[in-house]
Amino acid sequence: MARKPALTHIDSKGEARMVDVSAKPATERVAVAEGCVVMTKATLDLIVKGDAAKGDVLGTARIAGIMAAKRTSELIPLCHPLALSKVTLDITPDAALPGCRIEATVKVTGPTGVEMEALTAVSVAALTVYDMIKAVERGVRIEGIRLVEKRGGKSGHYRAPARKVSK
Repeated sequence: MARKPALTHIDSKGEARMVDVSAKPATERVAVAEGCVVMTKATLDLIVKGDAAKGDVLGTARIAGIMAAKRTSELIPLCHPLALSKVTLDITPDAALPGCRIEATVKVTGPTGVEMEALTAVSVAALTVYDMIKAVERGVRIEGIRLVEKRGGKSGHYRAPARKVSK
């Protein structure tokens, strides 16, 4: 008989708890997350030209995302502090949106995964883009933040279905 899926951060009394990972083996784990910041073409042009009043939007957002991944356990109450071995953040201007596509890849060798770190990196990078351009455009949208892929650990490999392109 298959086991019914259960919420791992809730104990038998229904109370929040941090999962005990002490008995789990340390394995290589990787997570990739994505999201996008949608804006007007004029605002995107300011970013690409480097003319934003607050400075290098993409560079600042990249650093903010990396810092956020490293501090995820301080932001999400039940996350374990992890010694991350890799955090990369790619922010790509996309005239078709128009806006910026953000992708974070996080890696660790440890007893628990890094999905939350990758998602946090994308979220904070997107918020940083917004913060740096809000003076010229307040209608910016942060969209589509999701886990794209995770590898390693007991649950194995996960790959999200491809996004449907709307026309």
